[in-house]
Amino acid sequence: MKGLLMFRSLRGTRLAVGLASALLLFGAAACGSDSGTTGSASGQPSDSTPQTGAFPVTIQHKFGSTTIPAEPQRIVTVGLTDQDSVLALGKVPVGTTEWIGGYKGAIGPWAADKLGSSAVPAVLKDTGTGPQIEKIAALRPDLILALYSGLTKDQYELLSKIAPVVAQPAQFADYGIPWQQQTQTIGTALGKQAEANKLVSDVEARFSAAHQEHPDFAKATAVMATPYEGIFVYGSQDGRSRVLTSLGFTLPAGLDAVVGDEFGANISKERTDLLDTGAIVWIVSDPTKDAATLHADKLYGDLNVVKQGREVYIQETGDYGNAISFVSVLSLPYTLDRLVPQLAAAVDGDPATPVEQAAS
Repeated sequence: MKGLLMFRSLRGTRLAVGLASALLLFGAAACGSDSGTTGSASGQPSDSTPQTGAFPVTIQHKFGSTTIPAEPQRIVTVGLTDQDSVLALGKVPVGTTEWIGGYKGAIGPWAADKLGSSAVPAVLKDTGTGPQIEKIAALRPDLILALYSGLTKDQYELLSKIAPVVAQPAQFADYGIPWQQQTQTIGTALGKQAEANKLVSDVEARFSAAHQEHPDFAKATAVMATPYEGIFVYGSQDGRSRVLTSLGFTLPAGLDAVVGDEFGANISKERTDLLDTGAIVWIVSDPTKDAATLHADKLYGDLNVVKQGREVYIQETGDYGNAISFVSVLSLPYTLDRLVPQLAAAVDGDPATPVEQAAS
């Protein structure tokens, strides 16, 4: 299933890396041209200068702390959605790590206008063995961001030989950092904390407006799921679930007891009751075919959430399906424009109200 559950493989231990060759490559690259420095959306150095006295700055994370001595100019994002916060703050990374394929520079359409005339970032891949150390070194970064990641301590130490690394926070599951903290931490790393706070406030205002416009959301439970190896549900530490709770919904009782400290988990047939919510959002390959398959399962098909038309189906391929899993400061407005009307139709109390498929 296209990338949605690849976090599991990303948590595997990275295969042995030739650290010496990576550092040699880094040293050789550092002697080369300085062209390709991170730019703004205009293709010129950013007009939005860091706050006075912003550097040096020290950021705490899962593996300790990292000090950034000066304004970063060549940023590589190892975190799978970190590029959006960088772009929103007026910088363009020199390298990004691909999670959802099909986008140049691993930049989705919700963020593409932030690229401007700057060079498209080089795209790195993580196939389950960890970051591409040698390729990252060749980009000569002065900052590596890995907030929305499952970076291991060994990987962190390898990357730290190249440049300062800001890893995922300790207080959340891997890939569990809330988009607000992701944006604000990257704002601190770039010396643009005030701008980051403003970005967060603007998006939170959109959530509040939707919540106020649809008070029924606060009276309902909701859950996000996908038919991956049975039924996979997203827990409270996953960004997709936080979208629902930020709109006022409550997650089903017992969800986190099943999920544990992961971002999500498969549920047994005996826990199909977790799906009988005020609204359920399915992320699927084919809305029509997958709905038919799910409904054919009597345990699920007989639930009130099905009988009363409270299902939302989102095709995982396409920009909307990608955006709903990305959950970044730039993708969220794109998501809310499409998801809120669907959820409103699902919880309006009328089973005859169709939940229309949103345009991608």
